Amino acid sequence: MEETQSQPAVTPLPAATLSGGPPPAAVTLPGATPPAATSPAAATPPAAVTLPAAATAKPPRELKKPEKAWYAVYTNSRAEKRVSDRIDELGIETFLPLQKTLRQWSDRKKLVEKPLISSYVFVKIIPRDYFTVRKIDGVVKFIMIQGKPVPIPEAQITNLRILCGSDAEVEVSADVYEKGDQVEVTVGSLAGLRGELIRVGRKHKVVIRIIQPGMNLTVDIKTNAIRKLAKNSDI
Repeated sequence: MEETQSQPAVTPLPAATLSGGPPPAAVTLPGATPPAATSPAAATPPAAVTLPAAATAKPPRELKKPEKAWYAVYTNSRAEKRVSDRIDELGIETFLPLQKTLRQWSDRKKLVEKPLISSYVFVKIIPRDYFTVRKIDGVVKFIMIQGKPVPIPEAQITNLRILCGSDAEVEVSADVYEKGDQVEVTVGSLAGLRGELIRVGRKHKVVIRIIQPGMNLTVDIKTNAIRKLAKNSDI
């Protein structure tokens, strides 16, 4: 009688429930390694992105406002008044030193005003006004040293104003004087005037240096009308 080989029984998988049934369990074959379960909490979070810190904006530096200074303008002959008037019309501060002198005609005498320094007008400007003044008809040039306009100290302009308001005889000279004592006039119409004292014969003169060493104004003065200043005083 022939022996019949028995076959192992196969258990059928349960059918998935069509409506709301649980999914079938995973089948692990013999000898296979089951997949490792991944826990949601064990997932590595993405690295945080660090944004560069915003640069601290520095407040804008306050620009220094240019300061006005006095300058000497050289003009055509006898054009001082016309140039001064034109500068004034442009709203620029100007100063034309005038001196009253007695003119003699055949039939009369008359006080007339003439420029204290021929062909010179003074302007108080900031650098950007330089070309505005330079283009005015009658202006020849600015007085310069080493290619730059020479600023004139306020004290020298004050001296010129004092001279213009006085009745003193003023001479313009290009003589070179030796440095003397610094003095200030204390009485009379020239009170407040400062300069260098020189002696010519029996006369005392106060020398006012302006613009450059080659231009001086001299005024006769009595010794009892002046006082000596400290060596470092501005004149």
